[in-house]
Amino acid sequence: MKILYFAWLRERTGCAEEELPLPEGVKTVGQLVDWQIGRGGGFAQAFADRATIRVAVNMDYADADTPLADGDEVAFFPPVTGG
Repeated sequence: MKILYFAWLRERTGCAEEELPLPEGVKTVGQLVDWQIGRGGGFAQAFADRATIRVAVNMDYADADTPLADGDEVAFFPPVTGG
C-alpha cells in the first residue's frame, strides 16, 4: 500500500509518503489509524486527534469503516477550507 501524508501530518511523521504491505490485522481505515498511533513518536502525535484528519482511499474520501486492501493508496490530510 502507498501512504501519503500532507501538511502538518507530513511534518509530524517526518515523511511525505511510504510504501509498505498492509499491516497484519488491518482491514479498515480506522484500524490503520490505530496502527499508525502504535508506531509511536511523530506518528502517535500526528494521529492523536482523529477529528482533525481526513482520509482518501484511492482518491475517494473515506471514513474509519472504509475497507482497505494491499495495493491501495491512502492519503491523510487536514480538513480543507476554501476561499
